[in-house]
Amino acid sequence: QVQLVESGGGLVQAGGSLRLSCAASGSIFSINTMAWYRQAPGKQRELVAIITSGDRTNYADSVKGRFTISRDNAKNTMYLQMNSLKPDDTAVYYCNVEISSRLGSAVFRHWGQGTQVTVSS
Repeated sequence: QVQLVESGGGLVQAGGSLRLSCAASGSIFSINTMAWYRQAPGKQRELVAIITSGDRTNYADSVKGRFTISRDNAKNTMYLQMNSLKPDDTAVYYCNVEISSRLGSAVFRHWGQGTQVTVSS
């Protein structure tokens, strides 16, 4: 089995910064694409940032220039550095990771439990 543990959420004032982490553990042979999503109250879950196994990144237009996604393959961990936070960034943030549990097996997408980010004005 695979577990994803997120951390780093909290309450911050507008203009502040937070760093989210997502650590994968368990039965892991390889990790492919990793991504952060978020869901605000009453809204659909949306993609925030994505990073491939080759470290190619892409961002939602709303966070470009403010958020940075990165990964540490040795630690099976992904990060999201969030700067210049705005009240509109308030949401539950989820990590999503594509994992193969053994050589030749299928790749499955796993979700973290979510971490709350609240930005006050």
